[in-house]
Amino acid sequence: MARLPRLVLPGLPHLLIQRGHNRQPVFVDDTDREAYLAALREAAANQRVAVHAYVLLPDEVMLLATPPDAEALGRMMQALGRRYVAAFNARHGRSGTLWEGRYRAAVLEPTRYFLPCCCYIEQSPVRAGLCERAEDWRWSSHAHHRGARNDPLVSGHALYWALGNTPFEREAAYRRLFETLPSAADLRALSESALRGWPLGSPAFLQQLQRAGHAAAPKPPGRPRKTPESVAVKGGVAMPAVGAKITLSPKKSHNPGAA
Repeated sequence: MARLPRLVLPGLPHLLIQRGHNRQPVFVDDTDREAYLAALREAAANQRVAVHAYVLLPDEVMLLATPPDAEALGRMMQALGRRYVAAFNARHGRSGTLWEGRYRAAVLEPTRYFLPCCCYIEQSPVRAGLCERAEDWRWSSHAHHRGARNDPLVSGHALYWALGNTPFEREAAYRRLFETLPSAADLRALSESALRGWPLGSPAFLQQLQRAGHAAAPKPPGRPRKTPESVAVKGGVAMPAVGAKITLSPKKSHNPGAA
């Protein structure tokens, strides 16, 4: 089956997921995690990609990022992969691939899914059983959003800034949201959309993407259904569809004496 072309839309947030090959660890220790974050900061700055949220898990990385153009995400992930994998292999005396194929990505409708996605990413260490509270996991953007530290990797977003007029108000509002977001339905939708590569948003948002010529949902399996009005084209000649009513014209007589 052909790979689904990745949809990247400048100015919109994207949920990115990249996993280790066969779910093997991609970080052995904190030195690896520091190296990855350093490489991510450099690659994001070079491509002008805004990283709004992130988490490093033992065998997986999640990012919420907004690209300035259609090529920036791919260039950032390619540069990040080259630098980190080479350093990881050299440090641990290994060779070969580290990641499970290409990264997965989904375009998100900002007003509907930006904040739920931030919480989804930062809650993942708790869901994975790595810690009891998200603030106990050092390797995510959660400490930045709740005001525990300033993370130079994290770029602010208008929807986060709209949570309050001061840093204290924004951080307090985010902590309250973090206790309720995302819903169970949003949790499933975010995960499935990123892994399958389909955009996520309201029906109006998806219709807007379709009007702009972007595939916004998978096509139904099988061949399109035929209607009585449809025709099948064979050998360049339009043929009536199966079941369509056919009207025959009377044959002209070849008898010269016929009236």
